[in-house]
This record gives sequence, C-alpha cells and structure tokens, in this order.
Amino acid sequence: MNVYLACTVRGDRGGLAAARAIADAVERHGHTVITRHLLADDVERAESALTERQVFERDIAWLDSSELLIAEASGSSYGVGFEAGYVLGRAERTGQRVLLLYDAARGASVSRLIAGNSHRFCTTYPYRNAEDLLRFVEAYLVELPAPRYERPASSFP
Repeated sequence: MNVYLACTVRGDRGGLAAARAIADAVERHGHTVITRHLLADDVERAESALTERQVFERDIAWLDSSELLIAEASGSSYGVGFEAGYVLGRAERTGQRVLLLYDAARGASVSRLIAGNSHRFCTTYPYRNAEDLLRFVEAYLVELPAPRYERPASSFP
C-alpha cells in the first residue's frame, strides 16, 4: 500500500521525531511511505530545487496514488490541512483513508478542524507519548480494511 505521510515542512517541525517513528512503523508493516524524503533534516534545501508548481503537481500525483494519508498534525501547517482536505473531499469515491495524529499536549494549538474531524473515512487520535503513538499506529495498520481504492484522475490540471 502507498502511504502519503504528511508533516510540516516549512513550519513547526516539532512533530518530526513522531513522523519518523510513524514512517518506520508503516514500513515495518510492508507499506511504502512515498513522502519519506520530507523527514530529512535538510528537506527545505532539497525541495528548493523545485518550483512551487512542481511541488504542487508532484504532491497531488502522490496523493492521488496513495491509499492512506497519515498526517502528523501537531504543528501548524496549511499544507497538511490542504492534503487531508483533498483526500477526504474525494474519499467517498476513492475509498482513501486519512489518519490524523497529534500530540495531545499541544492540543490547544492544533486546528479544531483537525481535532474535531468526524468524517467516516478519517480517524483522529491525540497521542500522549511516543509509546502511545506507536501502539495506536501499529493497531490501526493491522485493523485497516483492505482499500477499495479507485485511482481517479486528479482534480487539478
């Protein structure tokens, strides 16, 4: 399964250690994290070789090709919110799933749209610590229903 792991690239990278742990868990389960490079310390330098349009088109193609979006949403990020909204806006047709994770201790600074998300194709979990996060992600991956993913054309030209 292709997994799009969303995390803050230009904003608060305080959730980076959690995102790396999530990526490791996903890969241990035999899935592919197609955005693994976003977890590198020098991601902004590497990404600066692309124009904004190239990043947009690439990321939309990756979102279209993923069965699951996992977002570490502890930091404020318009990009992560956009990605989750893009997938959920199509989920009724595509069967794609979204897993929104955030540090419960940072809950007061997490968007209420993230914390309160009740879309039927979305699971939101405020984790208490690294062990709690990994325990939840591992259980989620085991119990995840087989995707009925239909690869529709992108909504964008």
